[in-house]
This record gives sequence, structure tokens and C-alpha cells, in this order.
Amino acid sequence: MFKNVIVYRVGEGWAPTLAQIEDSLDAERFVPCGASQEKSVGWVEPRGEAHGPLVESVAGQLILKLKIETKSVPGSVVTRKAKERSVHIEATTGRKPGKKELREIKDDVRMSLMPLAFTKESSVVVWIDLAARLLVIDAGSQAKADEVVTLLVTSLAGLSVTLLNTQMSPQAAMTAWLISQEPPPGFSVDRECELKAADESKSVVRYVRHPLDTQEVKQYVEGGKLPTRLALTWDSRVSFVLTEALQLKKVAFLDVVFEATSAEKDEGFDADVAIATGELCKLLPDLFEALGGEMVVA
Repeated sequence: MFKNVIVYRVGEGWAPTLAQIEDSLDAERFVPCGASQEKSVGWVEPRGEAHGPLVESVAGQLILKLKIETKSVPGSVVTRKAKERSVHIEATTGRKPGKKELREIKDDVRMSLMPLAFTKESSVVVWIDLAARLLVIDAGSQAKADEVVTLLVTSLAGLSVTLLNTQMSPQAAMTAWLISQEPPPGFSVDRECELKAADESKSVVRYVRHPLDTQEVKQYVEGGKLPTRLALTWDSRVSFVLTEALQLKKVAFLDVVFEATSAEKDEGFDADVAIATGELCKLLPDLFEALGGEMVVA
């Protein structure tokens, strides 16, 4: 749970009950794509149990899950079928279809093949910490997170969110850490980094499973290459890759995190949520502090 982390600040004054959230989400419950429908988006049971609640509360932390189903027909198939139709029209009428008619033929072919298309499913976990007024989305891209936020704001009346920003940009902080070779307190620099040139060359240097406390890395950064990704570990408990956009990628909870629960064999949804949110509740404030604190938007 939570391989990626994109953090938002929840606006003041929004304090719904669990029942109110459940009712609101039910109106946007996921429905599979129809025969000719290309995409369907909606809320599903986070626990994965049919007919269960759409919002789960574990130790006061709220967990939701958005499901996305898409259907697509390969472009090469559409082009081939459309060409066959175009050839048939020209052979039977002596008239070659124009550009507008070709587009219409392609659209018609795509829609006619849609019922036969395979579906692709994905889901995004959403965590709301009402006490801390934080919204965390497990999305691999900002575009996917934006899609989730749009439906969240539509579904939950009164909810407003803004991307959380820090006083120091992640890129500036990562640059300082690599040059000084001193990570912030509580963090260690791992063995993965991406550096990009700021000039027109746009050249990129990537280090994977490679020590970063070297003179070579320092010279690259001092020479103007800017870090866009840097692998870090927090408190020897959680490893992740920090990006220039303040996103956390490749989040992994290390063995020490599970030692306390291994004796009880505590497994399942509740344990996963409790462990993930419990660690991130402590990691995120430390990371924001390392970046100069949160930038408060007036």
C-alpha cells in the first residue's frame, strides 16, 4: 500500500462524518464500461469485499479507492479497417472519401469494434487524515492524481484541496545535499539519482545502485546539472525516491517496520493501513521540515 505519494492540504472547515462520506461516494460508485464506452471511473470498496463500505476508517485514518476501467482498440486495426471501407467506397461509387469522411469512417470503425475490445483496469488508493488535514494519493503521475482530485471534489461537498508546497524546492534541497554530501537529520542518501542539464542540451545522467557521495557526482551538480530524483531512506524505516515535484516514488517499508507485528502475525487490510499511515504520518512532517517547512498559501 502506497508505492507513490502525492500530498495535498485539505482546506479548513471540512469535517464530514463517515456516513456523509459514504453517502456521497455511493453516488459516484464504479460501474463497468458499457459495450461502446471507452472509460469508466468510480469508487469501489477499499477492502476489496463486495457490497462493503466505500470508505474505511482505520485508527482514525480514512481510506478510499478509485477504480478506472478503459477500453481501447489498437490504432493499427482501426486504420486497416477504415482503409478497407475507403477502398470499398471508391470501388463502388468512383468517389474517393475526403479527410472529413475518413475521420468519420475511423470513428465509426472504432465504435463498432469497441464491444470486442479488452478492458484495462487500474485503481488509486486515497488516504485522508482529517486531524492533520492532509490528503495523500497513491498515484504515479500528476495527471492521474488530478483525475482523482477532480472526482473527489465532485463527490464530497465542501472539500477543497491544494497541492502542498514547501519553502525550499525539492530540487534546491537535493542540490544542497549532494554538494555538501550531508543529508538532512533523520535521512540518508541512497544509491539512485537523476541529474539533468538546465541548458539546451537537456543531457541526463542517471545513477542506479551507485554511491552518490563521490567527487564525480558533486562535480556534475556544481557544474550545473540539477537533481530531478534522489533516493532517500528515512529513519532506517522507509525508503523512497524524492522528485523535483515533491512526489515520493518507489515507497518501501523496511523490515524493521514489521518486526513489532511479526510475532502476532498481524496481516490484512487493517494492518497494512495502520503500518503505512503510521509511518507516513511521521515521515512526511520530517520531510517537509527538511525542505524548510510548508509554504502557507494566503
